[in-house]
Order: sequence, then C-alpha cells, then structure tokens
Amino acid sequence: MREASVLHVAQQRLEQRLAGCDPFVMWDVGLGAGANALAVVEALGAMQDQRVPVELRSFDQTLEPLRFALRHAAQLGYPARWEREIATLLETGSVQIGRITWRIEPGDFRQRAGECEGPPPRAVLFDPYSPAANPGMWTRAVFQAIRSRADDDDCILTTYTRSTVIRARLLSAGWCVGRGAATGEKTETTIATTRLEMLEEPLRVDWLERVRRSTAKGLREGGMTAESVAAELAACPQMRNP
Repeated sequence: MREASVLHVAQQRLEQRLAGCDPFVMWDVGLGAGANALAVVEALGAMQDQRVPVELRSFDQTLEPLRFALRHAAQLGYPARWEREIATLLETGSVQIGRITWRIEPGDFRQRAGECEGPPPRAVLFDPYSPAANPGMWTRAVFQAIRSRADDDDCILTTYTRSTVIRARLLSAGWCVGRGAATGEKTETTIATTRLEMLEEPLRVDWLERVRRSTAKGLREGGMTAESVAAELAACPQMRNP
C-alpha cells in the first residue's frame, strides 16, 4: 500500500487532473490482491471535491489473489475496511464506492485492451507480474495497444520497473518516458505520458548510452543490435528536444 501510494497515487496527480473530466477513466492493469486499486479508492475518497465521476477498470486473468485478500482481510489490514465492497465486486463484477465505479475486466489483457469500449483512460496503473515471470505483458505491442487507447492530451502510465528494455519499448510504442519516484529499495521507477511536458524528469539523449551498453536479450529482438535500437530511439520526439 505504501508503494501504491507513492508510485501510483502521488505520481498520477489525481486531484489536479480530475477537473473537466466526465468520467475520469483509470486502467488498473494487474489487479492482483487489489492494493493499487484500493490505494486509489482511498485517495479519491479523501478529496474534498467529489463531483467528478471516476471509472476504475481492473484487468487480470485471475481473481484468486483478490479472493485471498478478502479471506485474510484482517491479517493483511489494507482490505479490512473494504470487505463488503470487495465481496460485491467479486460477486457481480462491479461496485459503486461514492463517485467511483469499480469494474473487473477478466481475461487476457492483450486481447481485452483492444476491446474495451468507453472513454479513453487518463491514468494507467501498470503492475502485472515482472517481465521475467510474465514477459508477454511487457512487449512493445502491449504498450502500443494501451497508447492507442489512451487520451492523447492527458494520460499517465506509472510502473515500478526501471528496466532499460522496458523503457525502450515504451518509447518505441509512442510514449514519452521519464524517471519516476523512488519507492522501497528502488532508487527510481518509470513514468510514461502522452505529452512530453507532463514529465518532470524525461529521459534525454544521454540515456541512450545505457541502451548502447546494454547486453539484455530483450533489446535484440528481430535481429536488432543495441546500437540499432539506440539509433531508432534517437528519432523519438523527446530525444530531439534539448
């Protein structure tokens, strides 16, 4: 919950960005045991202005971690005050919590992303299992699918990784990419946006040296070398800005 508050709530700057939206749509990619979603629910509930409706859509292939959290709510602590709402969510697929409509989107996100109807997301909490454990969720195609649905003027994607490979894939998928806040043992995380000016610390040309020095296999997809990937990324708009 502490990581969720730093990584996803604070960096999404929700209170400043809610104005003028109807609704404000959030994608919670990797529902898991619900910590990220509940951190958002609590933060939104604490805001003074409750007029803007919020649509929180949680994606996952399995609901077992959330069921586990409900069964052990007292021991875990963070789900305890939301037991009734979680039970309703699991039973019906959606629940209303104040101005928040929280829905579950079950199934393979790689297919679901292109099928989702409704307003584009303005916030994406990207938290599937790690690239090593769940590589299919960290591809350029997945990031392109999210980017194609995201609000062009105002969307922020937050994720815990600082991987050079993942940052390179986000850039090549059309996102503007920057360094995110430190959390836990991580000295920095990653934040991606649809507009460069939304980033406080965007990656710049000097970061491409990390790409050139990388020995990660993930950078050499399709026969590309680290040098050719760096050359491709150098053409991204944010790398051409001083």
